[in-house]
Amino acid sequence: MKFSIAKPEFQRGLARIQTIVEKRTTMPILSNVLLEAKTSRGASQLDLAATDLEVGIRSTHSCEVAKAGGVTVAAKKLFEIVRELPEEPIRVEVSNNAYLTLRCARAEFSLAGTTAEEYPTLPAIAPERTVTVQAAVLGDMIERTMYAASSDETRYNLNGVFFERLPDSGKLRMVATDGHRLARVDRTLGSQLEGLERGVIIPRKGLAELKRLVDEEEADEVELGFEGNSGLARRGGVTLVMRLIDGEFPNYRQVIPADTQHHLVLPAEPLQHALRRVALMSAERSRAIKFELAEGRLSLSSNNPDVGEAREELDVDYAGTPLAIAFNARYLLDAVGASGGKEVRISLRDALSPALLAPTDDDDALAVVMPMRL
Repeated sequence: MKFSIAKPEFQRGLARIQTIVEKRTTMPILSNVLLEAKTSRGASQLDLAATDLEVGIRSTHSCEVAKAGGVTVAAKKLFEIVRELPEEPIRVEVSNNAYLTLRCARAEFSLAGTTAEEYPTLPAIAPERTVTVQAAVLGDMIERTMYAASSDETRYNLNGVFFERLPDSGKLRMVATDGHRLARVDRTLGSQLEGLERGVIIPRKGLAELKRLVDEEEADEVELGFEGNSGLARRGGVTLVMRLIDGEFPNYRQVIPADTQHHLVLPAEPLQHALRRVALMSAERSRAIKFELAEGRLSLSSNNPDVGEAREELDVDYAGTPLAIAFNARYLLDAVGASGGKEVRISLRDALSPALLAPTDDDDALAVVMPMRL
């Protein structure tokens, strides 16, 4: 294999796969990147691919190929080398014993590699139908929900975000929960997406890679497709494939409170600052903050016997009965931060029922936070 490629193009492709390659794995080859130089009908291209057997990515890059072929080398080390090279074309050549040599200006590096045939194949998926969605809208949906997905490996069906199409409105919905909190958002993406009649669970890692893909500067639209237990996202010359979580997502509708009696609207930014300040004195393990709601004011307080206590009051438009309830400060901060609005509406029923948080300017987004015992 022998090819020449522009340094920025090579670096961008290698940077994209760094979060996918496994740093610690029982299969050392999963820490490698697959490079395949190809020529077809007079056109030359370099394909970069990486997978951890659950999520895979393949990208196509323009280059000048003198000799087609493939090799796999350590992804992290190759990226570190390319990043430090001068802004000149990089010449790459692979010997018969799978050693890769890079030359750029007066610098030269050699990397031990393995043959391309040893690299595991990426999950194969070819949905009958894909739809094109706006990257910004999809990115916003991910940002508003992914924080609530569980990281507890024993609850594998909660280790991702539930993605479904609502039959009545045609909107697409994303829901995530870890049992202590829940986030939900509905959006119109403009197309009917096949394979979502019963919903799919997209794993956290796959969703994080999808977020990076839609956040890239030139990303305007992304193709999405689902088939069986696999999902696909494609933008330009980049294809992301992922294995979906095979499990039953819980009935999230039954935990969303519908009969709240106490309502208050607060500006999001001052509320976040107050929560952060009061949380400084909360117990390290519970991060508990006490809400005391009375006429015209909301009092936030925390108490750590080993450190001290904190209290702060906020003015609110409230004239109902007094109420005291406690929450995990981090859960509240995540929910308020992901709301994306200037104001957040907090709806409560009693000290033992979950709180409902929603931006005042968006009827299609909400979060639920379970209370703590006082």
